This record gives sequence, structure tokens and C-alpha cells, in this order.
Amino acid sequence: MLSVADVNLAYGGRRALNGVSLEIGAGEIVSLIGSNGAGKSSTLKAIMGLQPIESGEIWFEGERIDRRDTPEIVARGIALSPEGRRVFPRMSVLENLLLGAYTRKDAAGRQRTLDEIFDHFPRLAERRGQNAGLLSGGEQQMLAIGRALMAKPKLLMLDEPSLGLAPLLVREIGQIVRSINAERGISIILVEQNASLALKVCGQAYVMESGRITLSGGGAELGNNEYVRRAYLGA
Repeated sequence: MLSVADVNLAYGGRRALNGVSLEIGAGEIVSLIGSNGAGKSSTLKAIMGLQPIESGEIWFEGERIDRRDTPEIVARGIALSPEGRRVFPRMSVLENLLLGAYTRKDAAGRQRTLDEIFDHFPRLAERRGQNAGLLSGGEQQMLAIGRALMAKPKLLMLDEPSLGLAPLLVREIGQIVRSINAERGISIILVEQNASLALKVCGQAYVMESGRITLSGGGAELGNNEYVRRAYLGA
């Protein structure tokens, strides 16, 4: 479904990605783990067209997308729930969700997706008229994910969805990721510093360090890797 091939990216004079290559198939959950500044978020920005790459190629469903702008990429079926949630605090929950469907022209389809999101996240339905800035951290994360789902993506990218949440809510985020994948068949790229969560929910995982992919394998396989256990799982 998605292929990232030998991608290099820099911000000014600082190199963020060094020859990054990864793949995700239809219906898969793939996790990217690594410390802060390892290049995980930069990888998502490159895929979304938010940051132009220096070299390499990014392909989605047989089409090269690294030369496309972000609205085109969203329209083709990729959506991002960004780090830090970034909801619009003075807009209502409903208004935030509708912004996620800005590339869609089918009013009936938008309403069906909205109804599905409210079914999936009943708390958002209860607070649809409330300003997003008044939601709890966990509710804002649900809103950020719901907003991304409003684009009706084939590939959903989640950037640090557990960041700043209490342990009970972290487990809930894991359940949300699994249910979106299982019930909707949406492929997911999960970026997480919480390596334990990331490795439990994914089929395939990549370890990023200093802008490079240093390890890859199944989630369970990397969870049992001695280096990963020491460096990222606190073993």
C-alpha cells in the first residue's frame, strides 16, 4: 500500500532523515518507535507532504506522492492525527470534526462518517456542541483521531497518541487503534515513544535512531529483542 524508499530530509542544516525505507501493506498496523528526535514525526511529515524531501521516493497504491501537495495526498486516502492533538480550542467538537472532511464533496457521505465517529466515540457525541478546549486530554485525543477519520482514509497515521495521558487512558488508546484497524480495515502507522504500547498493537515495527531505521521486525519479535528491551522497554 505504502512504500517509503531511501528518503532523505533536512531542516535547514540539520539532517532529520537518512535513507529511511519502510513499507506498510493493506490492513496492517506498523509502529515506529524511538527516542525524541529520532525522526519518527519527520517521517510522517514527509509522507503527508508537509516537508519536502531531498531525495528518495514515496509511493501510495501504485502512485508516487512525494511530489504532491498535502490536500492531494489527503484526497488520495492518507490522514494524519498530529502530535499534541492540535484541536481548535474555540471551535466546537462538531466543527473540529467537520474540518477533517474538507477535501470531501459528498455531503451524505460526510454525514455517514460523522455518525460512525459518534458511534465509535460516544463521548464526542455527548459533547458535540462543546468547545474543544474544554475537553479532557483523552477526549481531545479522541477528537483528533475522529477528525482524521472524517477524511475517510485508507491509511491513518497517528503521531504520539498516548502523549501526556494517564496510564488508564493509554490502554484505551491501544484499544482504539486496534478497533479502528479491525472494524474499519484501515491501515495504521503508529508513532510512539511508548514502545510497550506500540509493540503490543502492531504487526510490524521499525526502530528509528538519529534519522535512520536501525531495526525492523514483528512487534512481538522486537519486544523480545534484548537491545530493544534495554533501550526502550526499561528492562
